[in-house]
Amino acid sequence: MKIHEKYINRCIELAQNGLGNTYPNPMVGSVIVHQGKIIGEGWHHKAGEPHAEVNAIASVKDKSLLKKSTIYVSLEPCSHYGKTPPCSDLIIAKEIKKVVIATVDPFAEVSGRGIQKLLSAGCEVVVGVREKEAQDLNKRFFTYHQKKRPYVILKWAQSEDGFLAPEKKDKREPIWITNQYSKQLVHKWRSEEQAILVGTNTAVMDDPKLNSRLWEGKNPTRVLIDQNLRTPKDSAILDGSIKTIVICGMHSKPELDFNLLYFEKIDFLKEIASQIMNTLYEHQIQSVIIEGGSKTLQTFIDANLWDEARVFTGENQFLKGTSSPSLLGTKVLEQHLENDYLKIYKND
Repeated sequence: MKIHEKYINRCIELAQNGLGNTYPNPMVGSVIVHQGKIIGEGWHHKAGEPHAEVNAIASVKDKSLLKKSTIYVSLEPCSHYGKTPPCSDLIIAKEIKKVVIATVDPFAEVSGRGIQKLLSAGCEVVVGVREKEAQDLNKRFFTYHQKKRPYVILKWAQSEDGFLAPEKKDKREPIWITNQYSKQLVHKWRSEEQAILVGTNTAVMDDPKLNSRLWEGKNPTRVLIDQNLRTPKDSAILDGSIKTIVICGMHSKPELDFNLLYFEKIDFLKEIASQIMNTLYEHQIQSVIIEGGSKTLQTFIDANLWDEARVFTGENQFLKGTSSPSLLGTKVLEQHLENDYLKIYKND
């Protein structure tokens, strides 16, 4: 393995510690190397807190070594004042002469400007080491800034015979198809993404909470598609405890009023999925898990507005019921979770 790749790989490992906590910022890791030895490491923990480069430099005990060191970063150092000062200025101030960067930042206020600032200050800059891996690390951030929409993850659980739900059920609550391990994994996923979306039928029939109660972490913003506001007002999704966006029709008249409840109107006579993507982009949401139901999932599949699909198959059979969505994609993972089977697809 080439030496630069070794240290950029470590930057990517460090950056992953920030998954779910850095929005709207990207995940970034940084390593400082002196004479073949790592003397400092850091990653971005949370928006508003110091960036990876700042944490890495702060961790170096003997600051006199910085002038003879190389700093590695998984994403281009920022060049503008946000909630924190520019990292490129700090690198220049500490007289670190060599900077190795995995990939350019897609954010317009940074893109290429951090690199140019370093070059103008006389730094040697290497760009593009493990670039694909670094972009995949921040697939949500890159999708948001390059495609002007969130990164879309489809998720559903189906019975062994291919149904999302039985034909009939007695209670207004979800029918659990998968086991406790799969359920906990789903709550972990929820804590990693910015939003979670369901359609009207799921809200009416299941009364889901859509939180991350089985995993320590943030609750995602809840998104409900409800053209005619049919969801009962006492539903968990409308309780005002978590930021919730209700996508409703142009002529609907919302009656609820909570600080964390937002009603956004779209034209349901036009293409729905792209309008929802635009609404979530305006709310600065970089990623969304779409959990159903079947009609909602298929709407995004048919519009080709999805990036990843995570599909669980349980061992029970319904014989009749709501059929699972159908999609074409590249299968990238298969694994068993006890008696459940998980497949993950990427959109080609």
